[in-house]
Amino acid sequence: MSASTNQLVVKLRKFTLPVSLAVVAVFGSAIFLHKDCVHAATVTTSPLDDNSVAALTAIDHAMEAVASRVTPAIVNVAVTSKAEDQSVAMQGGAPQGLPPGFAQFFGFGNGGGGHMQVPQQPELQHGIGSGVIISPDGYIVTNDHVVDGATKIRVTLHDRRVLDAKVVGIDKLTDLAVIKVDAHNLPTVAWGDSTKLEPGQTVLAFGSPFGYFQFSVTRGIVSAVNRQNPYSDNARKPGGYIQTDAAINPGNSGGALVNSHGELVGINTFIISNSGSFAGAGFAIPEQIVKATADQIIKTGSVHHGYLGISMNDVTPENAHFFNLKDATGAIIAQVTPGSPASSAGLRNGDVIQQLDGKKMINGSALQLAIADVTPGTKIHLGIVREGTPQTIDLTVGEFHGNGQVADNEGDGNGSASQRGKLGLAMSDLTPDVRQQLNVPDGVKGAAVQNVRPGSPAAEAGLQSGDVIVQVNRHNVTSADQAVASVHAVPAGQDVLLLVWSKGGESYRVVHPDNG
Repeated sequence: MSASTNQLVVKLRKFTLPVSLAVVAVFGSAIFLHKDCVHAATVTTSPLDDNSVAALTAIDHAMEAVASRVTPAIVNVAVTSKAEDQSVAMQGGAPQGLPPGFAQFFGFGNGGGGHMQVPQQPELQHGIGSGVIISPDGYIVTNDHVVDGATKIRVTLHDRRVLDAKVVGIDKLTDLAVIKVDAHNLPTVAWGDSTKLEPGQTVLAFGSPFGYFQFSVTRGIVSAVNRQNPYSDNARKPGGYIQTDAAINPGNSGGALVNSHGELVGINTFIISNSGSFAGAGFAIPEQIVKATADQIIKTGSVHHGYLGISMNDVTPENAHFFNLKDATGAIIAQVTPGSPASSAGLRNGDVIQQLDGKKMINGSALQLAIADVTPGTKIHLGIVREGTPQTIDLTVGEFHGNGQVADNEGDGNGSASQRGKLGLAMSDLTPDVRQQLNVPDGVKGAAVQNVRPGSPAAEAGLQSGDVIVQVNRHNVTSADQAVASVHAVPAGQDVLLLVWSKGGESYRVVHPDNG
């Protein structure tokens, strides 16, 4: 048992004992005070008959059947690793480089906020996660952050066998990994279809919460689908997460999320919580990504993702009319990377991608998932709307190399701004000095945002110092005066569409006039 798990067990025991004593004390007092009337107050009720609880017992039996089918294919993954940097500062025992919310899944720290320094000599670290057997000959899918940097991996099977495992391959973009044990005739989980999931459907989560309660199962529903990546470390990572209220805790990472048929529809990956424990919002990587990634790793040992070379916004009811769209679906191109496949094919900012090879793209996240799954070098057909006119663009998908050239989804960027130029911000011309100060590339033209008043419409829109306003209502601006004049020209009560350069990328922001 790892040191982190030992520590967890101690904490749980310390917590359990006082609670038990409190319960005993309360009941003891009740019996003492009312011992003369205990017998008189006793009321015996008969159990409900089978017909009265038939619906409930039917659900119970169904869930029991799913659990008994899936649990044998779930494994506990114990990892030993060395600190990457022997002198790195630590917070709460976790490397500061881990994305928010990931430390607790890897078994680091105790949730405290204290700082410490790692000793100069090599130090072993221990982590606990979960995994799912996907082939009888020992291939197991889990999260990359569970096995990242592992020097030793031990897998505990449901039959209590403990086997050494090796890493077959990882994919940091999707946070997935495949490991393998030397075994045969292992139980597996059948693949489901995550694209058919709908909010409200029943799902079960399997894994080893806290690394100690192995082979646990929790039940809940699909809270939402197609959630974007909530972390800011790399907005280009594919989203499409399944959100669930089935309890997922530290140690569940890499475990299975299955549907009511016992089919694998996702891999549990992270939670959103202020406490580090489950707070009602767990997230899983959809089967659509998991299967494609695992198949590539098993076949070649690596993963090759397609890319277009664009950044996007979702089409929303608020911004659709700016692009002459009849419905609020699709992905708006906000920026095209020079020299990318998108650039070579003639795509432009303001184009709206609504179809890929005839399949409807509901939003940017859907397009992002679809492109990431396309084999580099594949020719595709994009159905776009340009200035209200449908067109078809043919292009050859490139390969993502981790250099930022991939279709990324910045969200819809909704916010507020006022008409008559009263945005609650101060702008200046993008002079050479300002350009150098804000580190704005030479190719970016527009008006620099110098200050944003707290609580103003601009602040609510997410604008901040250092941003550059490139367009107002689809028209380029090259100076602060021109930007102000363009906003002045917007009729009262109408929304304004800004194209904003911020932190190396461009995105559209729908802003609402402040008529107060």
